[in-house]
Amino acid sequence: MALLISNPSSLISFSPSFPSKWRTRSSTKPLLHLHHSPIPSFSSQKPLRASTQQPKYVYPDPIPEFAEAETRKFRSQLLKKLSKDKDTFGNDMDAVVNVCTEVGVAVKNQIFNDFLHKEYGGPGTLLVEPFTDMLLVLKEKKLAGAPMAARAALLWAQNYVDHDWEIWTSQPPN
Repeated sequence: MALLISNPSSLISFSPSFPSKWRTRSSTKPLLHLHHSPIPSFSSQKPLRASTQQPKYVYPDPIPEFAEAETRKFRSQLLKKLSKDKDTFGNDMDAVVNVCTEVGVAVKNQIFNDFLHKEYGGPGTLLVEPFTDMLLVLKEKKLAGAPMAARAALLWAQNYVDHDWEIWTSQPPN
């Protein structure tokens, strides 16, 4: 096959090398005629955008009553869970649970309750940061079983907090 292009505005001659009995046209006439048309330039056009913007989801504000109730539940469940491994925690059990639930500790160490009061706004807002903070404070205080306690706290929160929020917010107010 031969493809001859001399100028985009000129005709293009295309001559296949078929046996002469298959040709229906004379080889002197062009078989394919292309007309040159300018290619549109998109660089000067504005980028394409969706005509409607998706609405942004706004998470609800934290609910102080929920934070208090959930902190109490968290404390009792964490104490129950960690009590199963008294050998790891020894005499530090109450101190470990207190750091995780901020009962009897300094204001700077308020972790779970503070998170629920200030940042948690329902499913999709549970963060890992409070639990890494628990681990750091437990280690800083050199309390036994710090990694185990922080992991247990995180797993409990992942399993219950969002579900409890759904139940709390689905009940009609008193």
